[in-house]
Amino acid sequence: MKAKLFDYVERDNFVFNLSGLTKIVSFFCLTFAVMFSYDIRVILAIMVFSFVVLHVSEIKFSQIKLMLYYALIFLVMNFALTFIFNPQYGVEIYGTYHEIFRFTERYVVTQEQLLYQITKLFKYASVIPLGMMFLLTTNPSEFAASLNSIGVSYKATYALALTLRYFPDMIRDYNDIALAQQSRGLDLSKKEKLGTRVKNIMNICVPLIFSTMDRIELISNAMDLRGFGKMKKRTWYSRKPLTKNDYISMVFCVLVFIGTICVSTFINHGRFWNPFI
Repeated sequence: MKAKLFDYVERDNFVFNLSGLTKIVSFFCLTFAVMFSYDIRVILAIMVFSFVVLHVSEIKFSQIKLMLYYALIFLVMNFALTFIFNPQYGVEIYGTYHEIFRFTERYVVTQEQLLYQITKLFKYASVIPLGMMFLLTTNPSEFAASLNSIGVSYKATYALALTLRYFPDMIRDYNDIALAQQSRGLDLSKKEKLGTRVKNIMNICVPLIFSTMDRIELISNAMDLRGFGKMKKRTWYSRKPLTKNDYISMVFCVLVFIGTICVSTFINHGRFWNPFI
């Protein structure tokens, strides 16, 4: 299952059937909406929506398990470091002071700081499922064709498609090299010391780099032999037209982004929702 961590597996559901253009537009609209607003009510609504769509996409937990673990570690570290380096930033933002308890004279837990950090935590938690869905439900070739259809250079879109396809190939190569090295006695288990394990991993990374260079040269030669880049335009086998669901999805996400701006401008009178006044 590790080899399928970043792999695209075709499925027949609402999310997979959307165009790559729809997914990138929706991803940017929802991401910008979350990043712009510090209203926890709006952010929670988008986070719930993103997890619902993640469930609808039928992505297997084994595909996102490792990414979720790394995301969880990042969220915990970010939460802790935010408090360590600036424990009174929430007080500065909201302009009030409601103490809950204190560790020391400097490190005082306030309602304002807690609201700010929880809001910030949910902001990241809202974007992570959106990124996973875009990565795992988008056919790289179809995505490149969609971008090219709106005027993006086919050379740039093809390079992007190759990049998206490279992740699962790289993971497969890493697993193959790791198994080959372990069959020769290379120990990567927890029985070895951390320094030794890092050294052994480096013994895997070196042949992985060389295999990557070989693949790059092979693809470059194949593209040159086929005259890639000679013509100003090209056709796409995987291009598909936008459907009703595509237009509905894009309009909905654009409206969410516009609604977020309106809430911040006309209701909150700023990016931050202040329940303390």
